[in-house]
Order: sequence, then structure tokens, then C-alpha cells
Amino acid sequence: MGAAVAPPASRDARIDIATSHWGPRMIENGVPAGDFLELAASLERWEDWCPAWSARAAVHERLGRAALEAGQRRSAGEHFTRAGACYHFAKFLFVHDLAAMRAAHLKAVECRSRSLPLLDPPGERLEIPYEGRHLAAILRRPAGAARPPVVVMAMGLDSAKEEMDAYERTFLARGLATLAFDGPGQGEAEYDFPIRGDYEVPVARVFDWVERRADLDAARIGMWGVSLGGYYAARAAAFDRRIKACVALSGPYDWAEGFDARNELTREAFRVRSRCKTMDEAKARARTLSLAGVAQNIRCPIMIVAGELDRLTPASEARRLAAEVTGPCELLVVPGGTHVANNRAYAYRPQTADWLAARLNG
Repeated sequence: MGAAVAPPASRDARIDIATSHWGPRMIENGVPAGDFLELAASLERWEDWCPAWSARAAVHERLGRAALEAGQRRSAGEHFTRAGACYHFAKFLFVHDLAAMRAAHLKAVECRSRSLPLLDPPGERLEIPYEGRHLAAILRRPAGAARPPVVVMAMGLDSAKEEMDAYERTFLARGLATLAFDGPGQGEAEYDFPIRGDYEVPVARVFDWVERRADLDAARIGMWGVSLGGYYAARAAAFDRRIKACVALSGPYDWAEGFDARNELTREAFRVRSRCKTMDEAKARARTLSLAGVAQNIRCPIMIVAGELDRLTPASEARRLAAEVTGPCELLVVPGGTHVANNRAYAYRPQTADWLAARLNG
């Protein structure tokens, strides 16, 4: 790969939206920094985003295949995981070209699935029954644990289970199993089910599945959610008493508030994934994603994390949620943190994992 070059003098503003809002997240969640810097600087048209990232993902996929053929299973798992992350970020907001988006998405799922048996600890792909179809998920269990607690992981508007490896490892290292699933409007489920505000409904089906597993302790379930998934996690905690502790990362209190001010990539992704024909319809749907009148029902311990400089979900929304919950609450506003504080990941990722482990292992 050549050195990063200066961005084109005139290019699509959507490129800058994606790189400025989500660059740290991409790097922290598995995209090599060199790949990010090179492509972020060289791309000029948003239409080229998915093809360029898919081409770079294919490099890591080929390395994975070569390593597997050579019997280097650990390296193959690492390469396939990186490939899955790059394919995921090829598709994550590319909703204006659904065919290209889905092609990249299928490759993300394929590469992550190929990595699972090669990881330490390994992972298991699941299909959890839901409304006549299923929700795809990945289960990983810490080595040597007979019936560990489990952290159920809710995705955000543009995230999917294929992006969760770095988060999973922080929990696994602390003796917690992880169950990352694609809910309605997310990942594999976005093609079958639209976004829904009452996210406690799909979460309940996931918990029902956990209760049927002899190798998981259903009496010790933690709920974790990132970005819009932070709302989903908090929402589920308000309704399902099986949740013993909850972590909400940069989740909105009310998705409709400030809807018009959100960047165009986020608004368009929400419109498409909520199956709305117009932006006015999408804004009306957004009003169904709210913790108003609900937050006070959160009685389990909850840790709420926000970035001080978050332009997507202001820290004021975290403070509002923290003021209304009735159970034990810890609020962490990361100084200098942007959305999900991924530019300061060291200031919240180990801390939230330690917090959940203390409550689920205690």
C-alpha cells in the first residue's frame, strides 16, 4: 500500500461525514489504520465508498484463505475478522445502492462466519426464532467456563454483529459470554424486519433462547448497546427484569429530537431501514423511539456512557436518562470524546467491561 495522500480538493461531502464521524470507530473496531488513512484521503465520490472498501476487504480475505491453506489457523481467523470488518464498513451506510450494499454485507457475514471456529475462544453462529423467521447472532463463551453470565449486545443504526470482535474480547477476558445479535432493521435482519421502537420485543425472544441453553447462566444476563443500540438496551431494561445490569453507550433519549439536524447519511439510513418512503414518514417513525415515560422503569444497575463532544447524540441525552432511572446509575461522560467516545476508547471500554463483570460475576 502506498502512503496516504491528501484528500481531493473537491469531493462528495458524504465522504467527510463518514470519516469525521466514524473514523476512530472503524479503526478501534478492526479496520487497519493504514487502510483507513489511505482510503479516507483518496476517495472522491460517495459512490466509490463501497467498491473501494470491498476491494480492500478482499485483500484481507485472500490473506485469510492463504493462511488457512497453510494450516495457520490463528492467523486465518485474524485475517477473516479484519476482512469482515472492512466489508461491514463498505456497506454500513451505503443505502443508496442496495444491491452493492447487500453484496458487501453478505461478504462481511461470510468472512466473520469463517473466522468463528478459528478464534480463541471460538464463536458459534446462531439463528434465533423470531416472528416466523429468525435473528442471526454470534455466541462466544469464555474458555473453561461451564455456565458463564452472558452479555447480550444490541447493535446501532449502522452497526452489525460482524463489527463486534473488539468489544467481545473485552468481555470474554473477564469471564463473560457474549451474544451479539442483529435485531430488526440491523445487519442480516434489516432485509426482513424494519426498525421498531419497542425493542424489548425482540430482546425478549433472545432472552427466551438464552434460557434454553444449558451452557449459559440465564440468571445473570447483562444488556449492552451501542449508539442507537444504547437506546435499545435502555428500553429493554425498562421492561425485562431478566436484565441484571445494563450498559448504554451514546444512546439517544428521544430519536426524533434533533432529527432534522442529523447528517444526511444517518437520516437516509434510518429512512431506509425503517421502511419509510419519505423523510417525513421517517421522522414520524422516529417519534416511536423514545424513553419518555419509560426511563423511570429502569431499576437494574445501569452505566450510561457519553462523549463530551458527541455531535450525533449529545451528552445531554445521557444526563437526561441518568436523571430519570430509578435504579443504581453510573454516568460516564468521557472528556474530549466524540460519538461513542471511540476516539478515547481506552477511557470507557475496559471500564464498562469491568463494571458489567463486577455485577454479573458477583
